Amino acid sequence: METTTLPKAWEGVLGSASFIPVTSVKAIERYHDAEWSKGLSIHEAFEMVYIKSGNGVFEIGEQNVSVGSNDIVIIKPNQSHKLSVESEDGCDFIVLYFKFIDQTEHTLSEVSLGDFINFVSGKESGSFIKLKVSHKNDIIILLNRILKEQTNDQLGSDLLNYLMLMELFVLISRALKAEWENSIKNKSPKIKELMQSAIQFVHNNFEREISITDIAKYVFLSSSYFTRAFKENTGLSPMQYLLNIRIKRACELLRETDQKVGEIALSVGFSNQQRFNDIFKKQTNMTPMQYRNSAKNIHN
Repeated sequence: METTTLPKAWEGVLGSASFIPVTSVKAIERYHDAEWSKGLSIHEAFEMVYIKSGNGVFEIGEQNVSVGSNDIVIIKPNQSHKLSVESEDGCDFIVLYFKFIDQTEHTLSEVSLGDFINFVSGKESGSFIKLKVSHKNDIIILLNRILKEQTNDQLGSDLLNYLMLMELFVLISRALKAEWENSIKNKSPKIKELMQSAIQFVHNNFEREISITDIAKYVFLSSSYFTRAFKENTGLSPMQYLLNIRIKRACELLRETDQKVGEIALSVGFSNQQRFNDIFKKQTNMTPMQYRNSAKNIHN
C-alpha cells in the first residue's frame, strides 16, 4: 500500500472556488495485492475508489456492487463497506478521502442545501454513487497524472500537484452535481420545491447584480438544467422572471418616491440606466418618466 498524505495547506482549497463545498482531502492511497481484501470499515469522510485494474465486489451497506477496471465508486460517510478482490492478478486501485463543509452562512438555502447534503450523504439516493462513463473519464485521466507526478522529485511538482488536486475536485463536484440532477429528474414535488427556493432567492436578491448562474448555484443545479426546470414550472425563463420583479419594484418607486430614474435603476439591480430604460419601455410601453407622470395624473 502506498499512501500520500496531503499538506495542510491543501485542505479546503475548494471551499470558495466551487459551489459544491468540497474540502479536507486526507490522503490518496494505492493498493495492489493479489491476496488482499479490504475488510469491513466505516469512515466519517467520503471515500472515492478508482479501480485501475482487476475486479472485485464491494459490499456497501446491504448492497453488493461488482467493480472492474476504470470503475469509480464514491462511498458516502458512515456507510459500512468491504471490498473483496476476485481477479487472480490482484486489484490495483486508488482511494481518495474527502469531506464537505457546511456553508449555510454564505446565504445558501437551508432547504436546497439540506436536499443536496441528504443526497450526498445517502439519505435520499443510497449509500454510494457509481459514476457513469461520461462523468469519470476526465477524473481517471487526472488521477493517473497525479500519481505519475507524485513519483517525480522535480522543482515545481508540489505546485503542479496542488493545481491538479483543485482540478480533480472541480471534476468530482461536476460529477456529483450531475448525479444530483439525475436523482431529482423524475421527482415533480422535489423539482417544484427547488424552484420555489429559487424564486425566493430572486425575491430576496433582485436588487443585487445576480445572474442565472448565481440562482442555479443556489439550488445546486447547472444553468441549463435549472433554466429548463424553471420555465417548465413558472412559464417564464429565469431572466424574464428576474426582470419582471425588478420592473415591478421600479414602478412602485416611480409612483411612491421622487428618486431619480438613475437611482431607481441602480436600486433594483440594473448597473446601466440605458438598459433599465429599454427593459422598462419594453414591458410597460412607456419610458420611466412617462410612467411616473401618468401615475401622478391618475392620483390627481
